[in-house]
Amino acid sequence: MTVGTHLSSVQLGTIREELEEQLFRWNKRLAELEAAVNDDAVEVSEKAELLADIVSAERNAAVVRDALAGITGLTYGRCDGCGSAIPYERLKARPLARLCVQCQRSRETR
Repeated sequence: MTVGTHLSSVQLGTIREELEEQLFRWNKRLAELEAAVNDDAVEVSEKAELLADIVSAERNAAVVRDALAGITGLTYGRCDGCGSAIPYERLKARPLARLCVQCQRSRETR
């Protein structure tokens, strides 16, 4: 196991690859949106929607960057609610999960 986390280096590597792919896709989407918003042929009414999409894509990219930073800092995979280890199976299915299943359920029932 890796020091500071319950995940093995192989597990962290698998999740890191998925997160890096997600970040690549978000950065590509951002570039496309920024090119579109700067296109003089795009109507002004469409630019407001494009700007909202840019904000959303930037937010999503930041979440992925935070998860990658957590892997580097060996804090990735801990529940923000209770601090317990989030099982690898959950993280593999949802690499951006920040809550264990129990805390997620509690939050959803509030």
